[in-house]
Amino acid sequence: MTDHRLTRLMQTTDTSGDCWLWTAKPNGEGYANVRIDGVHYRAHRLAYELLVGPIPDGLVLDHLCRVRHCLNPAHLEPVTIAENIRRGRAVLPPYSSRKTHCPQGHVYDEVNTYVTPQGKRDCRTCRRAARRRCDARRRAAA
Repeated sequence: MTDHRLTRLMQTTDTSGDCWLWTAKPNGEGYANVRIDGVHYRAHRLAYELLVGPIPDGLVLDHLCRVRHCLNPAHLEPVTIAENIRRGRAVLPPYSSRKTHCPQGHVYDEVNTYVTPQGKRDCRTCRRAARRRCDARRRAAA
C-alpha cells in the first residue's frame, strides 16, 4: 500500500529528468517544503525517508547533484554536518573551516553547530544565550 504522503509529494514533482524537481515554489533557501496533514516537511527528507528509509541520527542529507529542490533519493546521501559543509558551495576561508571552537569557546561539533543559509557555521549555545538576553530585555520593557 502506497503511503498517501508519497502520493501527495509526487503530485508536485517532475521526475522526467535525472533530478526529480519540485515544481511548486521553493523556500527562500531553495529547498522544497511541503505540508501534509498539517505537518511541515522538507520534501527531500520526506522523499528519502519514504523511498529509502530513516535518515541515521546525527546525519543530514547532502544533495550530490547540488540542486536543493531535487527529491531524487539517488542524489541524496546521509553525511555529517561537517562533511556537508566541506562539500558545499559555501566559501569558508581555510582558517575558518579549521576552527574547532566558536569565539566564546564552545566546541563546533555535530550537536552544537548549525549552518546558516549563507553557509556560515554558528554556535547553538551562543544563539540560545542571545535569545535569552533578548527575551529578558523584552520582558523588562513590558
